[in-house]
Amino acid sequence: MGTETDITAAITADFGALGEEFLRNPHPVYAGLRARGPVHRVRVPEGAEAWLVVGYEACRSALTDPTLSKSWKDASPELPLARLSAGENLLSANPPDHTRLRRLVAKEFTPRRVETLAPRVRALTGELLDAMLARPTGEADLVEALSFPLAMGVICELLGVPSLDRAAFRVWAEQALSSPNRATRTAATAAMTRYLVGMVDEMRGRPGDDLMSALIRTTDEDGGRLSPDELIGMAWLLLVTGFETTVNLVSMGVLSLLRHPDQLAALRADPSLMDNAIEETLRYEGPVETTTYRFTTEPLEIGGVLIPAGGELVLVALADADRDPARFPDPDRFDIRRAAGGHLAFGHGIHYCLGAPLARLQARTAVGALLERCPTLSLNAEPASLPWRAGLLIRGPRRLPVRWLPGARRRM
Repeated sequence: MGTETDITAAITADFGALGEEFLRNPHPVYAGLRARGPVHRVRVPEGAEAWLVVGYEACRSALTDPTLSKSWKDASPELPLARLSAGENLLSANPPDHTRLRRLVAKEFTPRRVETLAPRVRALTGELLDAMLARPTGEADLVEALSFPLAMGVICELLGVPSLDRAAFRVWAEQALSSPNRATRTAATAAMTRYLVGMVDEMRGRPGDDLMSALIRTTDEDGGRLSPDELIGMAWLLLVTGFETTVNLVSMGVLSLLRHPDQLAALRADPSLMDNAIEETLRYEGPVETTTYRFTTEPLEIGGVLIPAGGELVLVALADADRDPARFPDPDRFDIRRAAGGHLAFGHGIHYCLGAPLARLQARTAVGALLERCPTLSLNAEPASLPWRAGLLIRGPRRLPVRWLPGARRRM
């Protein structure tokens, strides 16, 4: 036990000290840790110490381990962390509460509801590309021109909140999810919570056919409904995760293709590869780098390292799991013909992302339309100069400058 204790006490990486290069390309750091073992004591940018799980099999196992709690009630009071969300939601609940919440949400957030959004996704994509490609300069920031307004517009339409203050909400969401400053994260979450309370109260008085109205009135077999706190939590979850992950999936898909001209050419030559190109993007550069927080409720051994009980923070490195050569041969190669199935970009187990079908729909629509209408698209900045999101949760460029020849574009 002496050796085991020494191993578990050692800090093997301080992510707050690794700088911009780690934000741009964290994979070599994760690979180096994986070569030493599947679990490491690390310091996260917020200053807290955590246990980081790397490698495909270890990550997949951790995602379904019932001794790892998602509830903040099980977090150690000594952790210097701000809560990542408002209200009670799927990301902060364990069974049986999680089971009840997911059943209520899944009852309304159905594949049919997602499919009915497809025409609107296509129309909004077309409108945004019309505006972008009309620019005489032939230049734009793709995040501002397409990725963000599309993702935010679709999720607002789904939830029925056309009056959302999108600029403010975007700032709050980014600060709550990515700021290394605890006070900033806390203030952003509080501001967002106040906004959502007012939004939900307003929607109670004007119910419609949207998802939020359906969640307000839905009941389960026992007559249970979402409580006011749970409605706020679900609004936060659907709005924040509903646009943040999609923004970065679209941006990372385009960036990965532009940085790999052979793969871009293959996709242009055979658009039927689009679905697989999106899956390869999810594997190669998924929008979620590490999972939301998990906390130990019992001692947990992974790869010979004992993680103590008592609310210790555990992070699962999805970005590393999907670059593990034991699961994906030649994992650092972007290959849109690869059999990328089985990736963990949307998680695994009971917390698998409920919005995965909607994210995929938007990504394949946006990337497909962009490539069709803009045959001369290229990066308008050196990849090493792109600014990246901070933190370990959401991964993606803050800006993505692109250019095209203004006269060489096609209408959908």
